[in-house]
Amino acid sequence: MDLNQLWQTTLSEIELQISRPNFLTWFKNSSLVEKKKDGEIIIGLANNFSKEWVKNKYHKVIFEILKNYDDTIKKIEYTVIENKVSLFNNVADGFEIKQPTIPELKIDPESGLHPRYKLDSFIVGSSNELAYAASLAVIKNIGKKYNPFFIYGGTGLGKTHMIQGVGNEIKKTYKNKIKVKYVHSEKFVNEVVTAIRNKRMEDLKNKYRNIDVLIIDDIQFIGGKERSEEEFFHTFNVLYENNKQIIISSDRAPAAIPTLHERLRSRFEGGMAADITYPDYEMRLAIIKTKLAEIKGDLPDNICEIIALKVQRNIREIEGILNKILFYKEVKNVDLDPKTAEEIINNVIQQSGRKITPNQIINSVAVYFEIPISDISGQSRRKSAMEPRQIVIFLLREMLGMSYPDIGEKLGKRDHTTIIHSYEKISKEINKNHSLNQKIILLKEIINENS
Repeated sequence: MDLNQLWQTTLSEIELQISRPNFLTWFKNSSLVEKKKDGEIIIGLANNFSKEWVKNKYHKVIFEILKNYDDTIKKIEYTVIENKVSLFNNVADGFEIKQPTIPELKIDPESGLHPRYKLDSFIVGSSNELAYAASLAVIKNIGKKYNPFFIYGGTGLGKTHMIQGVGNEIKKTYKNKIKVKYVHSEKFVNEVVTAIRNKRMEDLKNKYRNIDVLIIDDIQFIGGKERSEEEFFHTFNVLYENNKQIIISSDRAPAAIPTLHERLRSRFEGGMAADITYPDYEMRLAIIKTKLAEIKGDLPDNICEIIALKVQRNIREIEGILNKILFYKEVKNVDLDPKTAEEIINNVIQQSGRKITPNQIINSVAVYFEIPISDISGQSRRKSAMEPRQIVIFLLREMLGMSYPDIGEKLGKRDHTTIIHSYEKISKEINKNHSLNQKIILLKEIINENS
């Protein structure tokens, strides 16, 4: 079995289970170094810290994924690899492979942008057409229209693709005469901490205030970090007052970031805010076809349609399952039938949701709405608990498939007819009430992230 393929597919599944910043931090430059005849496999990490962190925190996840693909694997060991690109020998199968690379290895060091993110390859549909149209307007009128430009939506829906695509298009359109800088908010926070520790705040200010376009990803991570918020606030003001473009992404609307300081929230709300929601069936099918063309993969139309029908959460999950199906097809050297494809998809979906418990859902909703857990799970009749409880009922049914009587028992021994009424009410409202739909999307992401 090709170690390169095995590790790439494993990485695609790991990415579905952890946040993207953590994925890039700990698995960048990683590889499968060697597979021994006794079933031991060696995973190489970039440094000792990454090795210890991955070993202690992600070992179980990695082992389960690898075992699912190759049941001859008995043990995993971790080592440090010094070279980013090198050759590794597969002892068991007797051939050499190049280290698999994660896309971020190719980023432009000056702008922080990755060339793979292009607006030309961004699939547009009803779930993102407003954000896409606004992004085109921003490119044509830098700093003058839709400033700041704030994009929000759940994990894996294409926000990073869009904002980096805008940055790359600006560089291309203006022939690099416009200075663009992309940064993830966690990196920005780390830079602020380092600058404070080394007494080099002026260098940081010069870095981010002498540009034409600032693109900051996942701004929600900056909330609650006072010095970083303060520095970003002043940077924002300097850029804005000089008609420089600011592009921001987040997993939620500005008003829904509880730890964000009010003065920053008001700045974000002063521009254009556009949301990206879950792609519909036609858009998911178009994404699958595009991804297959990019990687020169081939699947029959009926298999593509099954993936589009059954995988509804986000684009990243579609990519992960697509990789797994292609990997299975190549390793087994068979033509996939619909039944086998469905089994693979169901297995991945069950794995990603198997750790979620009813209590996790209840706790997440209580924290989100800032109410006591007892208001949801007890006999409380407070008006403030009505919507949260109904959302919990909907999520318990949708995410865990719990029966109405079991949900009623869990939530203060309520009658199952009351549970049915609440579930049906949310099911109908979610298609008409945009605010409710966004709450549920965000809650699902929070629950999956914490599971």
